[in-house]
Amino acid sequence: MPASFAQMPRVSQYPRRVRRHMRSTLLVIALTFSVLVAPIVAAQRTPLPTHELAAAQSAVARAEGADAAQYAAEALLRAKTALGQAQAALAARKAADATGLAQLAAAEADYAYVRSRDAIQRSELARRRAEIVELRQRLGVEGSR
Repeated sequence: MPASFAQMPRVSQYPRRVRRHMRSTLLVIALTFSVLVAPIVAAQRTPLPTHELAAAQSAVARAEGADAAQYAAEALLRAKTALGQAQAALAARKAADATGLAQLAAAEADYAYVRSRDAIQRSELARRRAEIVELRQRLGVEGSR
């Protein structure tokens, strides 16, 4: 029975030394490619958080417009500090840090806005109650409370 090609020993086209050199060269090329291209691809996949930063700036402006500097100064200061840090992280191209800090700034600004609105509403309520008491005294009506 004649021998088939499957039973014949494989004859290499290249000597063993050349094959080893080719393998190491391909390995070096692959590692170089991954080291140089991977950060570029990763940077392109992570978009810069400009929307979150704009939302944080808007929240800080809204809190300032609600007199948060007077009624919730600490929360407004924390919001402004976080916003500054987010802008610095954005300038340093640290998208994840910038996103987290921008969200923190927006949350702190929203908290300052709510605290400010609450203080204003309470002040208005106290003013109205005092007005009611004064009107009752002028009219000589006894308070039922």
